[in-house]
This record gives sequence, structure tokens and C-alpha cells, in this order.
Amino acid sequence: MAEALLETHLSGMARYARGKVRDLYEVDGGLLFIATDRISAFDHILGSGIPDKGKVLTQLSLFWFEHLKAIVENHLITAKVEEYPKELQAYGEMLRGRSMLVKRARMYPIECVARGYLSGSGWKEYQATGEVCGNRLPAGLKESDRLPEPIFTPATKIEAGGHDINIDFDAAVKAIGGKAAETLRDLTLALYRKAAQHAESCGLILADTKFEFGVVEGRVVLADEVLTPDSSRYWLRSGYKPGGAQPSFDKQYVRDYLEEIGWNKQEPAPALPEAVVARTQEKYLEAYQRISGRSSLE
Repeated sequence: MAEALLETHLSGMARYARGKVRDLYEVDGGLLFIATDRISAFDHILGSGIPDKGKVLTQLSLFWFEHLKAIVENHLITAKVEEYPKELQAYGEMLRGRSMLVKRARMYPIECVARGYLSGSGWKEYQATGEVCGNRLPAGLKESDRLPEPIFTPATKIEAGGHDINIDFDAAVKAIGGKAAETLRDLTLALYRKAAQHAESCGLILADTKFEFGVVEGRVVLADEVLTPDSSRYWLRSGYKPGGAQPSFDKQYVRDYLEEIGWNKQEPAPALPEAVVARTQEKYLEAYQRISGRSSLE
């Protein structure tokens, strides 16, 4: 098994930010996004990575940027290492396949979530209130049921760890203004519908997903990662059976293992056994292959 990339160090380059998965560097007025192989669960970065996970996230995002560009612009400048500034060429082997040079955007401070099925935090809220983020839903729905129509369920961004908090549309209006909230809602639902249609053609159900938007030169752009297993809930159509949780193409095996060993979800986060790493890697790669139609990563 290939070694996982957990840290990046670009000599002489200013690191703009470090997320749970991505390292961002300032480059020629733009940003260099590097997706590492780090994996987090229960809001902690684990002691083991998943080899090639960062490549899956990057190359799926690139696929979706291209597939969805007729709906909205995106922040991508290039993902071709040979087109990067010369000071990055020395890092070409590390950057290839897992990095993107992007425009800097003024990001909206909300997560734009679309849900077509009732799962996760949406299912919990529905059980308690019959609503999800202010969207009244029919009575009697089961966990993982398909919704009558996709719904927009925004959330606030949490900068320093912790779970994002679901909000209703009125709260989104207060956060970013009415016109912007309407624009992001409409874009989110349009993107979800097109992506769900493609996923269905690949034998997958796109249950829900999270988008991030920003503004570049006065125009709204799609930014960050797009429709990856880290930001989306994908299920196999062939095994879909509402009435309970569905197997998904994300960190399920990791979460299951951590629950089995009774981790207290406090630092230090444990490392993962090879079998869990290997199975998780397989699921990420399968998602990439199904969605992109490509047999291998670039």
C-alpha cells in the first residue's frame, strides 16, 4: 500500500491555512489547495491517513467543476502542475493529482446544503419537529426516504472545530442578505439536481451534499471541494432500502471501528489498523471510478 501524505512543507511559501484535510498556500495572488490524505472523524484528525484520499477528493472536484460549469463559474485556475509558477515545480511529484491553483474568493459564511433524502442530522430534526431547517415535510417519512422535492438546508460554518449548526432560510438571509441567500439557494438546488441525475446514471444515489460559494470580481463562484465523499452522502442504488441508515461511500468503516474500540473522542486520536485503512481506501476509489468513469487516478 502506498504511503499516505499527512503533512506538506513548501519551503519559502506562505501557508494560508491548514484544514482537517487541505493545506492552503498563498501563490501569486491566488491560493494553492493541496488535499492531503489526512482523515478526520468525530471532529478529530486521526493518527493514520488513507493513501490517495487527497487525490480522489481533488480529481472528483475537478470532474464536477467541469460537469457543472454551465450552471455556475468556479474558482479553478488550473490543476496542471506544469502550469504552476516555477517556484512550485520542485514539488511537482507531491502536487500532481492532489492540488489545484485557484482564485481567491470572498467566501460566504454559510454552508449550502441540498438534501434529496432524509438522513443524518436532517432525519434527527425531522423526528423531533417534522421539519428540516424550516422546511415542513410530510408526516410519516422513514429514515432515508426520498423527499418529495430536494430542499435547501443551510448551516453556519464553525471555524475552530465542532459540528456545523443547521439554520433556516431566514437565518441565512440575516447572515448574508436576502438577494445573496436566494441566489445561493437556487444555485445549490440546481447543482444538486444535475449532480443527482449523473450519480443515478452511475448506479448511485446522491442523498445530500454541501457546497461552498464565494465572490470573485463581483461574480458568485463555486469553491472548495465539490461532491466528494467527504462533502456528500452517496449510496448504492442497488442496495437502497429506506427505513434505516444506508451504507455510504465515506468514512463509515472508520467511524464503525472507532465506535467498536470505545474511543472517547478526545485527543490523542488513535491510529487505524491496516484493514480499516485498506477498506476505506477501496470505498473512496470506488466512488471516484463510478462517478468519473475512469479506472484509475491521474
